[in-house]
Amino acid sequence: QLQLVESGGGLVQPGGSLRLSCTASGFTLDYYAIGWFRQAPGKEREGVSCISSSEANKYYADSVKGRFTISRDNAKNTVYLQMNSLSPEDTAVYYCAARYRGGEWSVESLYDYWGQGTQVTVSS
Repeated sequence: QLQLVESGGGLVQPGGSLRLSCTASGFTLDYYAIGWFRQAPGKEREGVSCISSSEANKYYADSVKGRFTISRDNAKNTVYLQMNSLSPEDTAVYYCAARYRGGEWSVESLYDYWGQGTQVTVSS
């Protein structure tokens, strides 16, 4: 069974940090670009970040640039999203997704596999 599983979400105070993980089972992530998306209550899902299969290219939404860092460890079949300086506006369900095709990184329809999501809540 091919699946992606996110972990690392939780409740954190403003200014705090979290590291999300996205681990694949049933397939190897080596040849896939991995994207992180999020959906806040009452809002559409949006792209947060993406890393190419070779790690050569990394993309970030303007709202997270300088605060979030995406990385991957192909030996562990896992992609990470380090989130620092979190604010309440970052509260959302965070999803990871894998795509084999090229194209604009934030286009959801280009992604082949999706995780179930992990909740991130930033609140004092």
